[in-house]
Amino acid sequence: MNTPRSIVVACCQVAPKIGNLAYNRTLTERAIRSAASRSAQVVVLPELVQSGYLFADRGEALALSESTDGPTLRLWEALARELDIVIVAGFCERLEGDGLANSAALIDAQGLRAIYRKAHLWDAENSIFSAGNAAPPVVETAFGRIGMMICYDLEFPEWVRLPALAGAELLCAPVNWPDGPRPETERPSEVVRVQANASVNRMFIAACDRHGHERGVGWVQGSVIVDADGYPLAGPAELGGEQILLATLNLAEARNKRISNHNDLHRDRRPELYSAGERSAPGLHLSTQLTDKVGYIPDTGELRRRHTGDE
Repeated sequence: MNTPRSIVVACCQVAPKIGNLAYNRTLTERAIRSAASRSAQVVVLPELVQSGYLFADRGEALALSESTDGPTLRLWEALARELDIVIVAGFCERLEGDGLANSAALIDAQGLRAIYRKAHLWDAENSIFSAGNAAPPVVETAFGRIGMMICYDLEFPEWVRLPALAGAELLCAPVNWPDGPRPETERPSEVVRVQANASVNRMFIAACDRHGHERGVGWVQGSVIVDADGYPLAGPAELGGEQILLATLNLAEARNKRISNHNDLHRDRRPELYSAGERSAPGLHLSTQLTDKVGYIPDTGELRRRHTGDE
């Protein structure tokens, strides 16, 4: 497929309302149309933007879930076809037998191209959703090879590496990053990890966060579009309010994995060494003994950093 040299990508940082499906559909349509009117060809929306995130319980999530032929995805399909764009957005997916998944859809003018189900569930998500078991899809679109994953998935470098090795030029990530304390002069660590993932894979990443508050939880509001060297092209978004971040990407840069005259990020990999390391259980056991000896509780650091909600 002949793809354009450069494309325009948008992250629509919006505030869905938990439980108000009609409002959220109207919100996403407005954001998508606004981004397209500003020449965006790929539009990314937050995690669970169709439903809201902080469900009271599994019953509420089930009541707000939709199948892939539900009204929200039908709306997004109509918009992608009318505007000739790619849409990547999160939704609460109803599976067979009343199962639920925290999912993202990739839709273009051809229709629904791929569904990704979040593989790494954060905190209370484990009591609501079934974790996905499939690798992040990479879809050949009119605007390049696009992969996707969701929020907490970005914290697992091995997982991010998979779409990069599969040829993704742009990784789109709907996220809901809960806000938490950090040093006054520092960027959110979630944004730093996006930059690192982009750099070590030489792959563009568009992470779309949300804003506002939901049931007592505030959000980082850190939407960011990062180039293949790991530097932000747009964002992180300034705190407060709905925003559309736009960036022009030359996807050819993501196809070039060379970082010096003699180094290529993909060809220099030595996976036989990595797999050997994974088998060294005695070393892992020793590390556990050492951390136990000094009294470190692994979960404590996580709880201080995350507080509550999804990452």
